[in-house]
Amino acid sequence: MINDAARVVHGDLVISDWLRNRNTVEYLGIWESVYNPNFNYGEFAIIKSQAGLNSYKLSVKEWI
Repeated sequence: MINDAARVVHGDLVISDWLRNRNTVEYLGIWESVYNPNFNYGEFAIIKSQAGLNSYKLSVKEWI
């Protein structure tokens, strides 16, 4: 599903690049806060603060 959404929005952009986008990270945080009772808000705050920086990278495995 994420892969399909990334392709629809960004053409052939790979998921890892899509996950670097601050708006994507914010969306995923909202999704998790609504649907995941075990959501780690502390870890998310760190991820969100780094999202969008040139040095920032996030893989699907790291997100999970």
